[in-house]
Amino acid sequence: MIRILYQIFRTGVVSEDIPRNAGTRIEEIGERLEEAITRHFRKSLTIRQVDAGSCNGCELEIHALNNPFYNCERYGIHFTASPRFADLLLVTGPVTRNMEIALRRTYNATPPPKLVVAVGDCGCNGGIFGKSYASLGGVDQVIPVSVAIHGCPPAPAEILQGIMRAVEGKGKGTGTEGCD
Repeated sequence: MIRILYQIFRTGVVSEDIPRNAGTRIEEIGERLEEAITRHFRKSLTIRQVDAGSCNGCELEIHALNNPFYNCERYGIHFTASPRFADLLLVTGPVTRNMEIALRRTYNATPPPKLVVAVGDCGCNGGIFGKSYASLGGVDQVIPVSVAIHGCPPAPAEILQGIMRAVEGKGKGTGTEGCD
């Protein structure tokens, strides 16, 4: 035990410092997102996150949305395990052939309006995996996508902006934005 404590003191803090202007940018995005959620969803947006075959890079950034710095719950965003309670599907990764049916069922179980956000380059167009014997490519090859967020992986602030675009475009038939 003493050896472990000694190693901790010797190593010190190894995490990165938060950029100085990051907090104000997150606050601006969050305030706009909170207004849009209040206007369209009565103060609460419930998200079902679906991993359709990704490398988990995007999932780590999505999980960061719940950390104390981003704290997406203060803006009215909640995650659910059931698509029946979801207002928005947040889909990551290229759709593997094994996940095609599960993704379609999840989409069909989601009540209208069916908002879908494709996260990351893989969700947009298949990314480095592309189309192959195991992968169908981007999410838009299987279900309609409302908004696509590019990046490998996109930062949590970009994910919040993409969610905001989807919420603000609710009911306008936005279609796929930015998928190549």
